[in-house]
Amino acid sequence: MVSRDALLASGLMTTGSLVETAYKVKLDNPSRRTAIQQQANRDFPSAGWSIRTSDRAAPSLTENVERFSQFLTLVGLTALIVGGVGVANAVRAFLDAKRTTIATFKCLGAPARVVTTIYLMQIMMLAAIGILIGIIVGGLAPMIALEFLRGVLPVPDGLAFYPGALGLSALFGLLITFAFAILPLGHARQVPATALFREQGFDTRRLPSWPYVTAGLAALAALSALAIVTAEDRFIAFVFLVATAGAFILLRLVAALIAALARRSPRVSSPALRLAIGNIHRPGALTPSVVLSLGLGLALLVTLALIDGNMRNQLTGRIAQQAPNFFFVDIQGSERQGFVDLLKKQAPTGTITEVPMLRGRILAFNGKDVSQMSVPPAGRWVLRGDRGITYEDKVPSNSTLVSGDWWPADYKGEPLVSFSAEEAGELGLKIGDTVTVNVLGRNITAKIANLRRINWQSLSINFVMVFSPNTFAGAPHAWLATLSEPAATDQQEGAILRAVTNAYPTITSVRVKDAISVVDELLGQLATAIRAAAAVALIASILVLSGALAAGNRARTHDAVILKTLGGTRSMLIRAFSYEYLILGTATAIFALVAGGLSAWYIVSRIMKLPSTFMPDVAVVTLIVALVLTVGIGLIGTWRILGQKAAPVLREL
Repeated sequence: MVSRDALLASGLMTTGSLVETAYKVKLDNPSRRTAIQQQANRDFPSAGWSIRTSDRAAPSLTENVERFSQFLTLVGLTALIVGGVGVANAVRAFLDAKRTTIATFKCLGAPARVVTTIYLMQIMMLAAIGILIGIIVGGLAPMIALEFLRGVLPVPDGLAFYPGALGLSALFGLLITFAFAILPLGHARQVPATALFREQGFDTRRLPSWPYVTAGLAALAALSALAIVTAEDRFIAFVFLVATAGAFILLRLVAALIAALARRSPRVSSPALRLAIGNIHRPGALTPSVVLSLGLGLALLVTLALIDGNMRNQLTGRIAQQAPNFFFVDIQGSERQGFVDLLKKQAPTGTITEVPMLRGRILAFNGKDVSQMSVPPAGRWVLRGDRGITYEDKVPSNSTLVSGDWWPADYKGEPLVSFSAEEAGELGLKIGDTVTVNVLGRNITAKIANLRRINWQSLSINFVMVFSPNTFAGAPHAWLATLSEPAATDQQEGAILRAVTNAYPTITSVRVKDAISVVDELLGQLATAIRAAAAVALIASILVLSGALAAGNRARTHDAVILKTLGGTRSMLIRAFSYEYLILGTATAIFALVAGGLSAWYIVSRIMKLPSTFMPDVAVVTLIVALVLTVGIGLIGTWRILGQKAAPVLREL
């Protein structure tokens, strides 16, 4: 740090030097920062400055954090939906176990609404106990987890208690319990006492009476509204809930299609396989509930897994393996040759790349002020502050011309510019459009002559805009250089850095490895948080899916007993149930791959504005793990049922 007079006397601040002046302004009312920023840009459109507010000190990192918030919204909604499916299955199983009691109530003259009210009160009381346990665990879990996360994530020192968040969680729990319990209660209300005494199951193919449907729809509407209003990103919450509602309808159609195909399938010789196919389409089959639970859960799992994979690739996959060792900034023309000679002496086998560099801020496209334009989020970074720009008489070696023609080496006409093809597409620019840039206090308008494809991940010298040389003829400027020496050790890099700093103290040297390590640490922490959030949703989903299969085990009891009485062995029956789960699991897995892949693509590319790639390995592994765990747990419960004695069950038929 030197005095201003000393800096002026040094001669470093000359025309063309890379100098930045920064002002830090503390406002009495921080909420006015956005309004002041907009007014400053409006009143001084040609100032060439960039304004960065405290809430967006690092815009790129801020955008990644915002995407993480969007991902957390998806995780929360996924847990909400699969939790609702779990509640519906649990309530159906609970009422199924109480049907003898329900029949007794009805035979003794109890009105159906009284029976429904009794069990609704029981369900809500059980839910309240579960919610209370969840709030206690949820309130204590962060305090315990923070002790283990201090070395992984930048956790705060002090803990804060948020009663509002816990209260909101309780409200969600009560709403989702009521919304997904009311329809099974409506089905139970309509079953006559004689059917209940004969151990017949609830017929869920028809809707219950209209008061129950209305109450269920009202509860779902209130639940959706609360989820959207309280979400970090309301648009993504709305899209997710609409897509989930569509998935419910599609899965009903998928279940009907599977049953129809099973009904029309040719006769097979294997008794176990024939029994499995019959179980899929017979009256009272578990196909609709299993397909709905598995299909919805697996589709949500695939969606989360693909979003998680794309986000982590975006965060950690941008660091190139063969990045330059050093960037050298602000090389003056008089120092250029001596600097290059020094690098060749220090790194004789290294590759040196040097380009002229100026700084400029984009002011207008086709004469229209960019501050007045609606720019997509993916292209805003190009307009944020001033950009490095250069000129070349030939196509840069690390770029590929995709459209248009490059100017001749001796071009002397109007100013031309080559624009990055990807960024041009995001900004809506095409060949022939004009770009106005403020450089060294002058506004220069150039016509787009061609578009280039740039590999930004290479971390080599890349510019969004490359101008024709005549545009800046005679303009003072500095040079930018890189040194690539893959075999250099830390000691050799240290020697190069010391040599350059001692010989040319005004040149800024940036060791790329240091910058990458800092970025890697930050992005690695964010990726860890993303994976942890995804794991919570995955575990919850697998538990609920397993419960969906286990909830139907009671319906298997009578089938198993009758078949065993007729000579069926336990091994044959377990093969039959395994075939049935395998057929249903395969069908729902195909649906989950298609629906989850499309949902992940839309969310990643259209909402998060990131490159979206379908990862078959991630999707398939997620499906296999989920199916093995859920079907495995379902078969364990089935194996226990197959061991039941026949006499007690036969006496109830």
